[in-house]
Order: sequence, then C-alpha cells, then structure tokens
Amino acid sequence: MAGGKLTPRQKMINLMYLVFIAMLALNMSKEVLSAFGILNKKIVESNQLTTLRNDDAFAQLAQKASEQSGQFGDKKIKVEKIRALSKDFYNYIEDMKKASSAQFDMNEEGVYEKMDKGEFFDNLFFKGDKISKEGKEFISKVQKFPFEVKKIGGSAIAEAEMNKIINRFSTAEIKSKKAGATLSWIDYNYKGFPLIASITKLSQLQADIKTTESDIIAGMFQTSLISAASLTKYQPIVVPEKSAFFQGEAVKGKIILGKFDPDLIAKSVIVNGQSVKATAGQAEFSFGAGAVGEHEITGTFNFDEGGKIVSLPIKGNYVVVPKPNSANISADKMNVVYRGLPNPMTISFAGISDDKVKASATGLTKGAKPGQYNLNPGSGNEVTVGVTALLPDGKPVSDKKVFRIKNIPGPIGAIGGEMGVVKGAKSRLEVSQITAKLPDFLYDLTFQVTQFTFKVTGTAAVIVIGDRVNAQCKTALARAGRGDQVTISDIKTKIVGVSANVIPGKTAPVIYEIQ
Repeated sequence: MAGGKLTPRQKMINLMYLVFIAMLALNMSKEVLSAFGILNKKIVESNQLTTLRNDDAFAQLAQKASEQSGQFGDKKIKVEKIRALSKDFYNYIEDMKKASSAQFDMNEEGVYEKMDKGEFFDNLFFKGDKISKEGKEFISKVQKFPFEVKKIGGSAIAEAEMNKIINRFSTAEIKSKKAGATLSWIDYNYKGFPLIASITKLSQLQADIKTTESDIIAGMFQTSLISAASLTKYQPIVVPEKSAFFQGEAVKGKIILGKFDPDLIAKSVIVNGQSVKATAGQAEFSFGAGAVGEHEITGTFNFDEGGKIVSLPIKGNYVVVPKPNSANISADKMNVVYRGLPNPMTISFAGISDDKVKASATGLTKGAKPGQYNLNPGSGNEVTVGVTALLPDGKPVSDKKVFRIKNIPGPIGAIGGEMGVVKGAKSRLEVSQITAKLPDFLYDLTFQVTQFTFKVTGTAAVIVIGDRVNAQCKTALARAGRGDQVTISDIKTKIVGVSANVIPGKTAPVIYEIQ
C-alpha cells in the first residue's frame, strides 16, 4: 500500500484495508455491476459512431488532398499514419477486452452481474505486489501513443491540442486518499476492480483514442482555413463573357479573385502586356478575338501589402470557333430518355445566348436556368427534339436530334436496405423496413413500398399493407427455426419525391434467412 518502513500496527491496518476493499468487490451490488455494463455498452456504441464520423471526415480530407494536394496532401499523409497508429492501439485494447470476457455471453441477460471478479486483470497486470511484464507493456503503449502521434503530426498539430492529447493519456502516479498512499497509474485504475469495471475503463481508453483521431482531423482542417486567410492564397480567375467567340468579335470578360473582397483594390493589373482598369477586387478587359483556335490570357494582379508589392499571376485561355451551323443537344443523364420522368436536358447553340435559342418536342418544358429543359415523353419509342436559333447577324440556324424512349425498370426488394438473401435474427426482421431499390440506375429514384406478401416456409402467406411486418407476420415468424427462409414477394411500390406519373415495373423479391 505504501513505501517506507511501517510499524507492525500500520501493516495490520493496511492489511485490514485491503481485506475490506476485497470484501466490497466481492459483495458489490448487482445494480452497480449492471450500471458499469450499461455504461460500457454506451461507450462501445459511441465509439462505433465516432469511427464512422472519423471515416467520413478522413474521406473529406482525402478528397481535399486530391483536389488541393499542395494544401492538404501532407496533412492527409500524416492523418493516414496517425489513423493506422490509432487502429493498432485500439485493436490491442480490444483483444484484451475479448480475452477477459471470453467465458461470458455479453448478450445474456444479467451477464454484467456475473462479472464481479477481478482476477483476470489482477493476474494479467500484476505479479504479487509488482507490475507484470504484460502490465508494463500496457503502460508503455499508453505512454508512447501521444508521443508517436506528436512525432507523426509535428507542427501540423497545434501545441495546445498536443498538450491536451498528452494529458489525456497521462500515466502519472495518483495520490489515493482512501489508500493513504501514492499509487501507480495501473494500480489505481485496474487493481482489485470487478471485471466489468476494468472492461469499461478500457472502452473509455478506446474512446480517448477515437476522440484524439477526431480532434486531429478537425485540427488539420482548421489550420488550413487559417492559412487560406492569407492574401497570398487569393487566386485570380479569368472569367470570359462566354467560353468561345466568333471570328471578328471582341473578347470580353472579367478577372476576379477566388476570394472576392470588395475592399481589396489592386495597385495595377496587366493583361497580355497592357494595363487595364482595376476596380474593387476585379479588373475588366477587352481585346480582339484573333484567329480560330486557342489563345492564352496572361498577366499579373499587383497589390500593395505592408509596403511591398505582391504580384499574383494571371493565367487563362479562350477558344475562338467558327460561326456555328449545328445545335448542341444532349441528355444530361444519357442518350435515352425515360417515360414518365422529367428527363433533364441541356440545349444550346455554341456562342448563341439562350434567349435566341428555341427548342420544341412533345413533353418538353423550359427549366429555371438558361439552356435547361425537362423532357417528359409519353407513348411511342422515340421523340424528336428540334432547335432553332438566331446568329448575331440575324440569320436563323436549326438542328434536331432523335432520342429513344425507355420504360423505368422494376426495382429490387430489400430488407433493412439489403437486397438478395439477407441473414439475421427474427428480432431484426420484426423491426426492419421493407424497401425497394433500383441499383445502377441513372436517376436517384425513391420507391415507397405500399404492399407485400410475407411467406414463412410451411405457413400460409400473409398479405401486408404498408412496409413493415404486422402481427400476423410475427405469429408466422414465431414458428420458424434457424435456417428457415422468409420470402418477401409481390412487392408493390410507388415512386416518391419526383413528379413521375408511371407505375414501376414488377419488384424482385427478397429472402430473409433466420439465424
């Protein structure tokens, strides 16, 4: 209990204290043990959610790294290494938890009340009054983790955040008021505790690992945002009045900054060797288009910052094309259109403004933005879209295109979002929603199940109105055993969320095998 020389009386008091603590552990109430078990379950569930959130955040960081490797590439590599380090440490703790509870069925009612002994971790982490080899290894891993994180992250992790992580995994000695002595971290936290209490503490340690990973990813994004606030991060963007110009036209457009600031005025702007007028955060230019082909726009955006001239390079291009004699008609989804759906289309003539373009077809309606249309075809196998336009000189041009019309294919039944043969317990099927999906379809359609037939092997089929099993289904399901299959068929659906006016095709059934 305490170091130094002790009197026989003090040794006896300490021994009695240990016996008292052991008796408390042996007689810990069932309610307290259950409370530890419930807490552990909540922490485990929280860790699973944090894992998903961390995976999501890392995916966003990876996407940023692919788009802006200079700003996020190094951070992505660091986070990737830290995630690998975290995973190894997390799995190490998970293995210990599984080994300690191997003899228990964690799904059994009242199992936490049986986990009142502490021999597993007492024998694992301690050898008499001393810490065992395994205990020292455990302490070492806890101690090394934050410093390995710091080694990988370096200056990319803020000092305040790093100090918080180090404190989170501190293994400093702890002064125990009850024991009247200073105890080692592992002795204070894991010696003489019921098994479920020790498992709960390990789950919390896993939560600390996940929290550390989450904080680091968030911190990486935060440092990038601070860096992006610098003036040197502004990028001039060339925005031509249109993407292509006819021969003889004047090339018009604007050069704006990626982060527009109305109070930011350039000292000077040079475009293709000529000085142009600079206004709040932008500059306007105009020059001859030149010959047919691709041309560059180059120059500099010059600012006065802290008494020094900061020059940001301008680089862009434009294409000069001959006058058009055909229209550009394309289906946004594919080269066919689907019956009963508002198929989005983009219809335009190269170099001609939208107000000078007219399109017509059976079921074609104008969209909210220039060039946008919706084509909702009716009967037949083909539909022809005709387009006419006026050139800048007033002359008309026309074109047309034929599209094939297809019906919407039938969806596939799903249980709890899974298609095909789904396996699981009866209880899962009783609460699962029956849905329908249309995988690999070009439109994001949502199907609502309105009716289905529920058939358990060896029982009569039950017709259900809605998308969940009813009392009759549950009665039939009660007779099913392990390995029996439940067939969900004759699934009737309707499309929701879009103005579809067709009935979907026959829905494929889904099988549920009882485990």
